[in-house]
Amino acid sequence: MSRVKAIIGLGNPGSEYEDTRHNAGVWLLDALARHGHTTLRPERKFHGQYAKIIFAGQDLHLLFPSTFMNRSGQAVAALCNFYKLAPDELLVAHDELDIDPGTARYKQGGGHGGHNGLRDIISALGNDKSFHRARIGIGHPGNAKLVTNFVLGRPGKAERLAIDDAIDEVVMTLPDALSGEWARAMNRLHSFKH
Repeated sequence: MSRVKAIIGLGNPGSEYEDTRHNAGVWLLDALARHGHTTLRPERKFHGQYAKIIFAGQDLHLLFPSTFMNRSGQAVAALCNFYKLAPDELLVAHDELDIDPGTARYKQGGGHGGHNGLRDIISALGNDKSFHRARIGIGHPGNAKLVTNFVLGRPGKAERLAIDDAIDEVVMTLPDALSGEWARAMNRLHSFKH
């Protein structure tokens, strides 16, 4: 199994979106950038904000597509083409409605589950779905009609704390995930409850 070499954090660009639930994937990137004592910077050739860090002893590309969620694939394809990355060397971090705040899950492959960012990435990678995902729970508003406003809304203080705790746990389990020890990483992450 190939190693993850890049983490893509999904979200929408702009200060009006940075604290919204839909940007939970970017919050993970921010945590990793802090870990690497750097910040994400605009990188035109990748259509996003980019940083390279050394994490758990290996080089890791961090990318936040600044193309808006439903065009995320453009940035991901540019990064893959430039660094010759295969889809299974990517970990895409995104908000997940079907998981409660304070919980996160790893997954490899599968469909997009209605997530526009994942849908566009799958399309941009030639329908290759083999990339890894870090699904960060944000919970569900209970009604499909409320989803858009919910994901573009800001979580309350306790809810954000729970999401941040789950993100911290993703960071703690990443060394195992990056070294290919997915079962160990999953066991730890999937048993974590805020």
